[in-house]
Amino acid sequence: MSRLRMGMIGVGGIAQGRHIPSFLELKDKVVLSAVQDVNEERAKEVAEKYNIPQVFSEYEEMFKEVDAVTICTPNKFHAEISIAALEAGVHVLCEKPMAITTAECEAMMEAARRNNRLLSIAYHYRYTPEAQLAKKAVLNNEIGDPLVTRVQAMRRRKVPGWGVFTNKDLQGGGSLIDFGCHLLDLALWLLDDPKPVEVMGKTYDRLSKTPGQVNDWGPFDHETFNVDDHVTSYITFENGESMQFECSWAANIKEDHTSLTISGVDGGVSVYPFELYQAKYGALLDSTAKIREGEPSPGLLQASNFVDSCLGEDELIVKPEQALKVTKLMEAIYESSQKGSSVKVN
Repeated sequence: MSRLRMGMIGVGGIAQGRHIPSFLELKDKVVLSAVQDVNEERAKEVAEKYNIPQVFSEYEEMFKEVDAVTICTPNKFHAEISIAALEAGVHVLCEKPMAITTAECEAMMEAARRNNRLLSIAYHYRYTPEAQLAKKAVLNNEIGDPLVTRVQAMRRRKVPGWGVFTNKDLQGGGSLIDFGCHLLDLALWLLDDPKPVEVMGKTYDRLSKTPGQVNDWGPFDHETFNVDDHVTSYITFENGESMQFECSWAANIKEDHTSLTISGVDGGVSVYPFELYQAKYGALLDSTAKIREGEPSPGLLQASNFVDSCLGEDELIVKPEQALKVTKLMEAIYESSQKGSSVKVN
């Protein structure tokens, strides 16, 4: 069997910390054959470090040498590069979020359809063992019909002080579009993609615009900070379900915590940590799970699913129409905050 030729566009932290190591573990099915970055010297260093044979100064030059690309650029360029790759007949795994706007997401999906190529988005929280357990519990009707979902993706004083995370022009937003999107995607996936109808949202940036901040993730310029550092929202769905959603980079809370719980008619489930809450045999029962050591990392499972799907051996777990829904909801949250009222979601 011939191996999938993978190209890496953008070789920063997420590429070197997750994607490149994951593809290297799958060397029987995929070969990292090329890299490209706007910083060509960094691209050359990464290529040498990981023994990647080709370095390109322009991503378009890469397409004729690869079967698929992984895109790890600032959010602003996700749609542009994805569409160019798809039009060149190349499969695409794009870092989250899919794109900054719904219109960009739709253009990406159309390019994938038109060229019969795969497009997936790197929402890797779905591959965590706790999320996989929760999905099985929901599918096996352990909680019955879901009613209320509560999501918190909270960090205490951890605004990313590196890269372009606090640049709205390049990223489109802050804590929501960088961190919260993962839990929003995970919640929608566990709920089997209910149709949202209305969103009430509020974004904050006051803390990070205040001088003299204590920040655990390095210094940043409070004067140029122009993205959200804290977001709250309330989302309702066509089937009657509702979701309370909150995320932050910089909350004044005791400690970081990530939680996602779903309360259903017959039971409830918590993802982090995995717990199942039910009433059975005349008692209230709480079930827990021991995550086995040595389980494959979410990054490896994500890479494996994408590679196998490109080779025709599997089906994408993260589909573009699902990732589009996440972007649509984030757009609605930002719009609601700006208007000061709820917004309908078409």
